[in-house]
Amino acid sequence: MGTDSENDRRLESIWANFCDELKSAGDLILRETTPESEVTRATGLRLLARNIALGLQFELENKDPRYPELLHYFDPLRKQGGDNTDALYVGAPVNGSDTFRITGHRGSATYFAVTVLEDGETPWGGGVVGTLFGPELETDDAGNFELLLSPDEHPGNWIRTSPDAYRVTFRQFFADWENERPMEASIENLSTQGEPPPVFTRQALSEGLAGAARWVGVSTRYWADKLDAWQARPNEFIAFAEMESAQIDATPGGTPLISYWRVPADEALLIRVRPPDCNYWNCEFGNYWWETMDYRWRLSSTNCHQAQLEPDGMLTVVIAHDDPGVANWLDPSGHEEGYVTFRWMGAEENPRPVCLQVPRAELSDHLPAELPRVDPEARVREIAARRAGVRRRFKG
Repeated sequence: MGTDSENDRRLESIWANFCDELKSAGDLILRETTPESEVTRATGLRLLARNIALGLQFELENKDPRYPELLHYFDPLRKQGGDNTDALYVGAPVNGSDTFRITGHRGSATYFAVTVLEDGETPWGGGVVGTLFGPELETDDAGNFELLLSPDEHPGNWIRTSPDAYRVTFRQFFADWENERPMEASIENLSTQGEPPPVFTRQALSEGLAGAARWVGVSTRYWADKLDAWQARPNEFIAFAEMESAQIDATPGGTPLISYWRVPADEALLIRVRPPDCNYWNCEFGNYWWETMDYRWRLSSTNCHQAQLEPDGMLTVVIAHDDPGVANWLDPSGHEEGYVTFRWMGAEENPRPVCLQVPRAELSDHLPAELPRVDPEARVREIAARRAGVRRRFKG
């Protein structure tokens, strides 16, 4: 057994390695393909800092499927990978051998889906091995449910796990932010009931910190590399599967259409599409790092409940750096480029939006006459409603 000083040196080395790897991850933010604007690069470093918490959650604090906790992934301060501004993502580690029981109240989110996925090539795992949609989830009259995950079949709500299963994810997409309620649930591993977790060791610290630091760098690079493919084809809406062949824990029930936008301060972008008949749709807006804009204080998204359509059912979204006084305005928040995504969930068709880029001074000449106008007082009410909805969703 080593002396206390030897132990201290090893602990010091573990911490130094963790800090060094996080420091090296910053090189990604300054690479040649990164837009040179101060806002984009500062946001990139903030993204790294924010995602340290996610890396620690996944690799250190909530990695052992013998003792899982259902924790939320993204929120207004932790984002990546095209997080949906309408969403609450909740998940836990699982494995393919034990039996897990999840109990709680379903809530009332417009879109609800549970997926079990395997480990894989991407920072968010690989292929999905099982899915259960909201309408398929059996609940009692009060909305309570029980769901089992296991390799062996069970009656009622059940998802079969595979030998490589490693995570369960709940996706809840809220259309009416102010009135829909989030799920409340917990998970337990029925195969390890009554057994306390092992004592925390230096080895566990070393593995957890190393995994967290690695995840921060790998995940940030993965999404930036992927968005560079869209960056080469601006103002064109392309499905993720058309650009990426690797299996990933994609949202089931719809194919997101993604476009890269570049809008200088003296220009504006109009995006037009007729939303299909579907259970839920939205338009979300983000920066170069595939991270949504601030959806608490700025109009950075719209959806099937919030958007104002024209009489013929057409949707016009306007990207401009100052408020044009019309419905469905997306605020770039100081960024001059990034991505925009449309999701049609449960639709039989997948219409691709069309973009028109115009000088900002000429924007009014291109706006449809039927597009509803919004005065400053109404804008204030829109922001207040968003803030109330975010607090309700995240219990803030």
